[in-house]
Amino acid sequence: MKSRLYAGAQLRALRIAAQLNQRAMAARLGLSVSYLSQLESDERPLTGAVTAALARHFPAALAEIEGALPARRLVALGEAFADPAVAPLPPEEVARLAEERPALADRLIALHQAKRAAEERVALAEEALTAGVGARLPWEAVRDWFHDAGNYLDPLDRAAEDWAGTPDDVPAASDARLAEALAERGVTIVAETREDAPLARFDGRALRLNAALPPESRRFLIANRAAALAFADPIAAIVADSGLAHPEARRLLAIGLANYAAGAMLMPYGAFRDTARAVRHDIDRLSRRFGTSFEQACHRLSTLQRPGAAGIPFYFCRVDMAGNITKRHSATRLQFARFGGACPLWHVHEAVAIPDRILVQHAETPDGVRYVSMAKGLVKPSGRFARAPRRYAVALGCEAIHAAEFVYADAVDLRTATPIGISCRLCPRNDCDQRAFPPTDRAIAVEAEVRGVVPYRVM
Repeated sequence: MKSRLYAGAQLRALRIAAQLNQRAMAARLGLSVSYLSQLESDERPLTGAVTAALARHFPAALAEIEGALPARRLVALGEAFADPAVAPLPPEEVARLAEERPALADRLIALHQAKRAAEERVALAEEALTAGVGARLPWEAVRDWFHDAGNYLDPLDRAAEDWAGTPDDVPAASDARLAEALAERGVTIVAETREDAPLARFDGRALRLNAALPPESRRFLIANRAAALAFADPIAAIVADSGLAHPEARRLLAIGLANYAAGAMLMPYGAFRDTARAVRHDIDRLSRRFGTSFEQACHRLSTLQRPGAAGIPFYFCRVDMAGNITKRHSATRLQFARFGGACPLWHVHEAVAIPDRILVQHAETPDGVRYVSMAKGLVKPSGRFARAPRRYAVALGCEAIHAAEFVYADAVDLRTATPIGISCRLCPRNDCDQRAFPPTDRAIAVEAEVRGVVPYRVM
């Protein structure tokens, strides 16, 4: 039998690193303050329930305490028993199963992973058939590549952080430093005043930027070119190992990698993560601190998945006026529809129509997981009356268990949640008044004598 484990020093160090007092840490783990104090002073050992709570909220720290393999097993087993298709098991029973029957636990985990993989393949096939899509387009292939990579690229991120250094009160990548980085490679920055000029054009010696660009967009495009030049070798190596066959997909990936590196230069990992925690992930405050746009700060938060120093797992997306998801990533269990529109009950659709106003939602997906998310409508001006501005919305969200660290959660009642799905064709809910299409895997009954909001009943 496994000996009792006392980890007071590690728990205390974990709490301090997370910038939580004992009350906040106890609330996170579902403990009383006095019990946490006893754990930290080594008066009590870790129990199965405490270990399970650490697995949910601090898996990397648990790996350091118990070892990587047991911690990964406990996290994966907890996810398996959180599946609505599986009868729930108390956290302490899950921890006991992982500890006392590891071989059985590994088989259950493998079965659950196979189930999830099968569900994803079915969803992909259904959506592809619905959308009339055969093979993936280059854009979709690159989008999926970033998703499979976890939207975090360690070598590139660390190289950008090393370039940025450790700033104190000013952004790491100031305008002067970015211009200097280009000048060192013989590149000058030129303001392009032609109204029909592209946002940016690089000819090898000059970076021509549209003079109508907002300051944040201008800085990002300069950082993008600086990153493409400074990190050309690691970007080329990643593209070569990507497995993408289509030439256009490989070119798009190189552009995406330069964009990623530019964001990491403007918002260096450690400084950005620490500041985000300090301001409870307030996007406006982060944008001012690092001199970036609202969207850039949101996107960067979704990339903070460095092993051993991960931030809160966020999902991030951008939606246009027609409801198309033009940018997406999820470090959470929430997954986006690959084709077609998203759930109409999702507040991001309303945000598109209401620019410069933040909407907050507490939502529950069909698998029973609850999320807190914010969405903001944004407008990118075109620079002239004859061309319509670009209107879209960005959304950023996390699982509700992280609500205390997400300032926007203060605006919602966490006792109730709006039921949402991935998309109508994949949503199993049979009582949704906003359903646009029946689910592809369920039968429907049409009753001429009964008139409901939709002309059929999902079986």
